Amino acid sequence: MRTKTSVRRPITLLAVGHACVDVYQGAVAALIPYFVAERDYGYAVASGVVLAASLLSSVAQPLFGALTDRWAMPWLLPVSTFLAGLGIALSGLTGSYGLTLAFVAVSGVGVAAYHPEAARVARLASRGSHSAMGWLSLGGNIGFALAPVMVSLAVGHGSLRWTPLLMLPALAGAALCVPVLHLLGRARTYTPSAGLGTAGVADDVASFVRLSLAVVCRSIVFTCLSTFVSLYAQQRTHDGPAAGTVALFLLFLGGAVGSVLGGTLAGRYDRVRVCRWSYLLTVLAVAGVVHAPGPLLYGCVALASVGLYVPFSLQVTLGQDYLPSRVGTASGVTLGLTVSVGGLVSPLVGRLADVTSLRTALTPLIAMPALSWLLLRALPEPKSPEPSSPEPRLREPRRAEAVREDA
Repeated sequence: MRTKTSVRRPITLLAVGHACVDVYQGAVAALIPYFVAERDYGYAVASGVVLAASLLSSVAQPLFGALTDRWAMPWLLPVSTFLAGLGIALSGLTGSYGLTLAFVAVSGVGVAAYHPEAARVARLASRGSHSAMGWLSLGGNIGFALAPVMVSLAVGHGSLRWTPLLMLPALAGAALCVPVLHLLGRARTYTPSAGLGTAGVADDVASFVRLSLAVVCRSIVFTCLSTFVSLYAQQRTHDGPAAGTVALFLLFLGGAVGSVLGGTLAGRYDRVRVCRWSYLLTVLAVAGVVHAPGPLLYGCVALASVGLYVPFSLQVTLGQDYLPSRVGTASGVTLGLTVSVGGLVSPLVGRLADVTSLRTALTPLIAMPALSWLLLRALPEPKSPEPSSPEPRLREPRRAEAVREDA
């Protein structure tokens, strides 16, 4: 039987590696104020950088998910981590807007390649545990939260030419993938549905589509907030760049709290119910972000982040349970495509802000979590897969087994 340690080690490594990758999702938003200040970008032009990171990622994540449904591709973990860092590292070295978009897009492809395989490996290692997926999401959220701090340290006291320093998390994350590859037996002992008990379980495509639409609405809110909340906080509080860094940090840090809270609540209540409650809370929190006066903005930002991230890991496992025969595709959509769609909307919000005001442009975001709640109202709670025998071989070989093999 597997020990808790044999499960905990790969999940911990994946969570830390996820943090190193998602630094680069957060870094795109954190770099926006510097692009605006140093290159005189307008709102619409600046949000185009977010679009570049999201566009290829939106297309690529389901593709990588479908590929990992057919073949084990654990080598994607270090390669994609490296690409995610490389694109951001190069983005500040050129004054060309086109090249900046290209480099950010490379980073987006790296992020896209990482998530489906990481979600699959985490599901395999934990046998579909909601809490394990919550810890994986927590790692990503910590990476998000650290992004504005790292960007500020790297370029805040100099200029965008210091973005190569942001390559360091990618190098660390790629190195952390090596033990995971070892635990996977370099892909020889790893099959897509090993030990997940998915045989004979039908796909519920209709429920998966409704879930995906709810995640799209969530994505629009979070991506647009991460793109503009830094600039908005500076406008509202008149405290300069420090106000923007604090607001963005709280937005990402609240996600870390929400991920852990979501896994805990899912242990007591069904996942669909927890997601519905969270979206109702988020409606009020986003309204506070847009309209609450003065420093109350910061509390509303943190609350909105928690409300948006409590459902995050739960929606990944829900998607996997709705499509048990296509776990990689489900992961690519719920963890990737639908999350990236928000980046496609942010230029529209930026354009509206250019012709009206940032507050006016952000006001429609209040409706998005309400739509998510409506889509989840009648969604059924799927039955999670039961572990099957033989158990998955994602573990460290025991010394006694190695002795018997030598004998």
